[in-house]
Amino acid sequence: MPPPPERPGRPAPAYPAERSDHSGRPWRSLSLWFDTLPEPVVARPPLAGDLDADVVVVGAGYTGLWTALSIVERQPSARVAVLEAEVAGFGASGRNGGWCSAYFAVSNARLAALHGRDAMQRMARAMHDTVDEVGRQAAALGIDCHYRKGGTLTLARSATQAARLQAELAEARRLGFGEEDIRWLDAAEASAVVNAEGTLGGLFSPHCAAIHPARFVRGLAAAAEDRGVRIYEGTPVRAVEPRGAGAGGSSAASAGGPVVRTDTGRVRAEAVVLATEGFTAHLPGRRRDVVPLYSLMVATEPLGADLLGAIGAGGGVTFNDDRHLVIYGQVTADGRLAFGGRGAPYHYASDIRPGYDRVPRVHDGIVATVHELFPPLRGVAVTHRWGGPLGVHRDWYPSVSFDRATGIGLAGGYVGDGVATTNLAGRTLADLVLGAESDLTSLCWVGHRSRRWEPEPLRYLGVNAGLLMTAAADRSEQRRGRPSRLGDVVGRLTGH
Repeated sequence: MPPPPERPGRPAPAYPAERSDHSGRPWRSLSLWFDTLPEPVVARPPLAGDLDADVVVVGAGYTGLWTALSIVERQPSARVAVLEAEVAGFGASGRNGGWCSAYFAVSNARLAALHGRDAMQRMARAMHDTVDEVGRQAAALGIDCHYRKGGTLTLARSATQAARLQAELAEARRLGFGEEDIRWLDAAEASAVVNAEGTLGGLFSPHCAAIHPARFVRGLAAAAEDRGVRIYEGTPVRAVEPRGAGAGGSSAASAGGPVVRTDTGRVRAEAVVLATEGFTAHLPGRRRDVVPLYSLMVATEPLGADLLGAIGAGGGVTFNDDRHLVIYGQVTADGRLAFGGRGAPYHYASDIRPGYDRVPRVHDGIVATVHELFPPLRGVAVTHRWGGPLGVHRDWYPSVSFDRATGIGLAGGYVGDGVATTNLAGRTLADLVLGAESDLTSLCWVGHRSRRWEPEPLRYLGVNAGLLMTAAADRSEQRRGRPSRLGDVVGRLTGH
């Protein structure tokens, strides 16, 4: 059946406006992470009437909360309001794989080609430092998010993957990264870290920590409130009017700063920060700015000591292998395997619905991959299946920016590598909004502009064709034992 026609004025499909009861339902069904929170998830009151603020942030995920916290840290008197359509952490911040990594969606080689080697190195070192900064901030804010800096290991489980990773290592050396940043582990060394079936070796980087995502984001929200930030949940934003909109006095924005409109009131501010990531496509006029791609996850029951010993991956190490269709895993602090992957389809017109969070075919494939990697886990119960959308710009390049003329700032397009990147984004946005020049505001991703995605049906056809090619490349390499040309095509399309 062909996809339905796109209607530009069509209201964005919304999750039901459910309120939680004292047991924390229904929010706990969002992910393993929400289900294992130590406290009930009780929604904060929505906005009730008009409000004046210095800064209004749209979205109570990592980006929005780090921005709010960074602003009040630099300027304690600032009036900062955060508007959230659901509850803090409802989006990717409460559903991700828990990798606080230095991975940036754009490769170092591409950054060097675009901006020069020095700018690339500054960006990479900022990301390395940010992994540690998240740990420092979590401790300082009293957030028990199970932060464990165990590094990350990309396994080579075929000769093709090993050759590709060796080439990646050689490239890293040419770009100035030494053993302290990335190093090769032989088969025995890699298996001692993560004992996956068929391991031939792997690349290890220390610049990654494992976290409990929902504990982290809920802790950030509480810390922001403690410092005077006002958070309004159950408050979908319907329109954002830039500074100067409606010349001649027909809009409140023309008299001063931008205005954010909701069903229950409007917020007038000096600056608005859009921190909506995959949900950005549902803001008026921004349907083609970001594509919401779904990533899905599963989690096992807590594993006993024997199984944990059999699979390794202890101490907070995160891991994947070098297949083209992304997979990612960690062993949680309570001894579960939490494991995810891509492969869910892109939905026509950037649609986002609750039913897309669970795709039996894709979830079954993720479980099969777990069994392929770790045969001892066959027969272990899978207790949680979930998913959610992440944000992707047309050139797969994350960015952060603030336009003083319109009063609107934004950050996003993390392509799933946002746990650490959002901290860097929030600190950078705070400097930009407050007009402070810093080492952060001169990083190469600041002010980057991605072109818009194609209109439908081209967007639908192109994105899903890319997903199919990625899966086909993996099948071809597994069958033929040599690199797939399709993989090279996908790499070029995504800027790697």
